[in-house]
Amino acid sequence: MKKFSVEADIERVKKLYEFETQARAEGHKIIAGVDEAGRGSLVGCVVIAAVVLPENLYLERLDDSKKLSAKVRETLYDKITSAAIAFNAVCVDADEIDKLNIYQATLVGMKRAVAGLDVAPDFVLTDAMKVDFGEIPTQAIVHGDALSASIAAASIVAKVTRDRLADGWAKIFPQYGFDKNRGYGTKAHLDAIKNFGATPIHRRSFEPVKSLFT
Repeated sequence: MKKFSVEADIERVKKLYEFETQARAEGHKIIAGVDEAGRGSLVGCVVIAAVVLPENLYLERLDDSKKLSAKVRETLYDKITSAAIAFNAVCVDADEIDKLNIYQATLVGMKRAVAGLDVAPDFVLTDAMKVDFGEIPTQAIVHGDALSASIAAASIVAKVTRDRLADGWAKIFPQYGFDKNRGYGTKAHLDAIKNFGATPIHRRSFEPVKSLFT
């Protein structure tokens, strides 16, 4: 395993601010990163987070949440929420996902997350998805959670928020293992659906749950 180097990590994180630096060079001052967690889950809400970081803030090991261990994500969550100029996380629940579809529900959630920030951004960076934030200009970055500090921070806030929710769902519905699978379609989860049916928080528009109600 490669030994962790603070010096190398500082340089790596510094590069994650290239999109924010470019936006500031164009005259923008309050830059928000936006990302989601739980789009592919069969259960519960999709969580969307928006984060405004101070300029060039160094957060040790900051990266795409999917590349980090749960312990590192939890540590970074505390650092991000303590140091951020503003942050907001919103949940779009299963009922709304079923009514809108997951793509549209995620768009709605992104708009709510940005609108709910305590400080209004004048530029928004999103992870791949093109979103109309009205008069606020935006840039969609493919793999943005690995390329932008602000989006990476939002991915961590969204992921930790949703994982904590899933831990709560696991206590209510222990036979489904939501604390381990987070509602995704693992074999154990799919077997539980076959054996016990769907819970009230399962997304009715997602297979194999959908077939239970048609």
